[in-house]
Amino acid sequence: MDMDIYEERESAVRSYCRKFPAVFSKAKNAELYDENGKRYIDFLAVAGSMNYGHNNTEIKEAIMSYLSEDNIVNALDLHTEAKGEFLSSFYDRILKPSSLDYKIMCCGPTGTNGVEAALKLARLNTGRSNVIAFSGAFHGMSIGSLSMTTDLVSRRGAGIPLQNVTFVPYSGEFNSIEYIEWMMKDDHSGIERPAAIVLETVQAEGGINIASVEWLRKIRQICDTYGILLICDDIQVGCGRTGHFFSFERAGIVPDLVVLSKSISGFGIPMTILLIKPEYDIFKPAEHNGTFRGHQLAFVGASAATKYYVEHNVDRMVSESEELIRNYMNDEIKPIHPDIEIRGLGMLWGIDMHALDPALALKVSHRCYEKGLIAEVCGRRDGVVKIIPPLTIEQEVLIEGLDIMKESLKEILCTY
Repeated sequence: MDMDIYEERESAVRSYCRKFPAVFSKAKNAELYDENGKRYIDFLAVAGSMNYGHNNTEIKEAIMSYLSEDNIVNALDLHTEAKGEFLSSFYDRILKPSSLDYKIMCCGPTGTNGVEAALKLARLNTGRSNVIAFSGAFHGMSIGSLSMTTDLVSRRGAGIPLQNVTFVPYSGEFNSIEYIEWMMKDDHSGIERPAAIVLETVQAEGGINIASVEWLRKIRQICDTYGILLICDDIQVGCGRTGHFFSFERAGIVPDLVVLSKSISGFGIPMTILLIKPEYDIFKPAEHNGTFRGHQLAFVGASAATKYYVEHNVDRMVSESEELIRNYMNDEIKPIHPDIEIRGLGMLWGIDMHALDPALALKVSHRCYEKGLIAEVCGRRDGVVKIIPPLTIEQEVLIEGLDIMKESLKEILCTY
């Protein structure tokens, strides 16, 4: 294909294709192929939206079967068989076994739309406008979500002031719990009591920053004490990524609102849902809506994905791959240089190059691409190499990808 078409006709805003400038054609599970047939191992999973792998056979069969007849494809929020089956499947297979009682709101197709809906509901329920978010957060690119996103490049794109958010430092060197409690208790803190605290239990774009179980439980306690809603953004780290279907399950907490997107449809079809504790489901009809909140192929895929998750014990797959990655990181990656820092949970890992030079991370990513591995960077100054493969990746393919990562690190660091 003539590569000039992209430069001539596509907007300058494009980004991933600049880092990985192949023309991709085929994909299966954790492998991509370009138009010339070159194979790449996928450690990006379309930013975490392909947890069940590219062209998952069982999910694809369900979608193709639905498409083979004249079944309705888009339906606003009308009642449909596909949506009813999804609601039942998600409750029976995911919510009920974990004793979770949520109403399910079908939002517009992007994750940021679900975040916007959660913000609206929190403000409607409390009558307060301020929210607390954390440094390193990424919640989306629409104005409300962007207000809680901290990287400067994204924020500068807004073109207007981003307001009604109080940011709290998120690091092991700062006692964020103590700071939030001070905000709530001190009548001279100057900070309005928030409608919500919004968090990612693992900051993925922020650099693979993992909240401790103790910290998450204390945040839940603060919310309970001061009448604040807890919103969990599980867009990238939900749907099994961290070892449980929901990333917050490891802490034994129950958020008031949970946003799911990316892999919820199981097949890469845009879909977002907001899980709402029943007492907070106070939207009036059409108070938050959108034309594409009723994409039936997404519902069909999501039903098949929940079935696949349970019947194939995806949580066990993640546990086995997590152990493999952890051992590989400790035995093969960490010894390359003592200043490399490794962080990870489930099947989301980061190789932090900040103690050396954050610019090295992008060089490693580029070298991986040259060798047939797609791996993105994240974190402050893009200084962390990110590993986020499909949960269904075969272990031999996973090891092959990790070997490429190791070789690339060694080659880049030998010139450092």
